[in-house]
Amino acid sequence: MSQIEKATRFAALHQKGDPVVLYNIWDAAGAKALAENGAPAVATGSLSMAAAHGYADGESIPLDFVLRIVARICETVSVPVTVDFEGGYATAPAEIGENVRKILRAGAVGINFEDRVVGGSGLHPVSVQVDRIHAIKTVAAEEGVPLFINARTDLFLGRAPETHRDQLPEALERAAAYSEAGACGFFVPGLTELDLIAHCVEHTQLPVNAMMRAQAQSLKEIAALNVARVSYGPGPFFKFLTDLKAAEAGLRA
Repeated sequence: MSQIEKATRFAALHQKGDPVVLYNIWDAAGAKALAENGAPAVATGSLSMAAAHGYADGESIPLDFVLRIVARICETVSVPVTVDFEGGYATAPAEIGENVRKILRAGAVGINFEDRVVGGSGLHPVSVQVDRIHAIKTVAAEEGVPLFINARTDLFLGRAPETHRDQLPEALERAAAYSEAGACGFFVPGLTELDLIAHCVEHTQLPVNAMMRAQAQSLKEIAALNVARVSYGPGPFFKFLTDLKAAEAGLRA
């Protein structure tokens, strides 16, 4: 299957009410295991990939290292691969575009792209983030790959759940602007209240990606909200570490 065919297939997996489920991995072994298990696509998690190699989250792992890992994943599996690309490892749109070109050439067909100021504070202004998304879209067109840009807003992360309802208008404003700039999906990590997720789904044209948090909700509950994508963030990595420690502790018991 060509990269273009993988990209087309990946986009088609985003169906409201029947979401593509992405159990985030961090290396080629995990990607291969899930693909052999029948997963239609695999997704990396930025924290997981960084921590698995001794780095902190937030673009601390060098971009060249990320590209090597992504290339190995893409060479190992035949299913579509989407990469948690954080803030694109740059601020200026032109630089982000060139970094995304490298991700595409490594074989990926999708990215998560966040509006948080990595290494700083707050979020990029809407107009700035729009320019950054537009640069990514332009490079993808130049490369001839219909890259799935999952535009992530960090409005809800790190904020008390009782404030989330007040953030919805800005979230939807960002969704509309990101969609017009060329985004393909809208990611709302940190938003856990079911009625608020449903509100986002109802008021944006983009397929919405919800992130599962521990056992707070069931997959069936989330799918019923008409989300089109469900991911697990660093959860699988943390579970892996817990199981690893428990197994080793059992040997010493």
